Amino acid sequence: MSTNLSHEFSWRHTVLVCLLLFSLVLLLIIDPIPQDVAYHHFVDTGRIFGIPNFFDVISNLAFLLVGAVGIAFCLKNHTGPGHSAWLVLFAGVSLVSVGSIYYHWSPSNETLVWDRLPMSVGFMGFLTALLSEYVDRRLSCLLIPLVIIGIGSVLYGYFFEDLRLYVWVQFFPLLTLPFFMALFSSRFTHQGLLFFALVLYTLAKGAEAYDVTVFQMTGEVVSGHTVKHLLAAASCYTILIMLQRRILKV
Repeated sequence: MSTNLSHEFSWRHTVLVCLLLFSLVLLLIIDPIPQDVAYHHFVDTGRIFGIPNFFDVISNLAFLLVGAVGIAFCLKNHTGPGHSAWLVLFAGVSLVSVGSIYYHWSPSNETLVWDRLPMSVGFMGFLTALLSEYVDRRLSCLLIPLVIIGIGSVLYGYFFEDLRLYVWVQFFPLLTLPFFMALFSSRFTHQGLLFFALVLYTLAKGAEAYDVTVFQMTGEVVSGHTVKHLLAAASCYTILIMLQRRILKV
């Protein structure tokens, strides 16, 4: 079923709505998730050229590069019904570099907010793009409301010490990507690259979780969090390649 033809509510839409409701209900029944202060204790503490936590800081330039190239591409090319959403995604990616550099320069709950704000914008841009291209182009109107929800999730998490909504903002678009691809048909080619992007981001989260282990495996040169930045940026670049290569199906 193509994007243009999904005007009638079907069992596919029911499955998608159930996933949305289930994830939100799950958030309500679990206990609030406070920010663990131990999260800020990264293994990369090296200072090079006067820059603290050097590789965790400098690796964020990968986001700036990918984001800038993505913005330039979207400004020069119309990318389909999700055009504005893709542009917002790459704007968020480019701003992640600034926010994450600021955070990793001096990790704390306060600086972490500036890391997560652009991330939330990027995730909601991605979700809007999926909805508008796989389900119905009219859902592109959700871009601003979803971005507001993304930003609100970060602020709520900081002021009320509860990350449940932010967890949803970060993981719901990623976890539902396989369902979008399985239940709905895109009008564009090269959609498999989206799944490859998901794999790269999953590996990025794994590297983040094993920060110390990766650091030890690389002879205490590169930490898992640094690798996480590079893999996450590669994931975003894979999405850009998909946009650059895809063509409208006949």
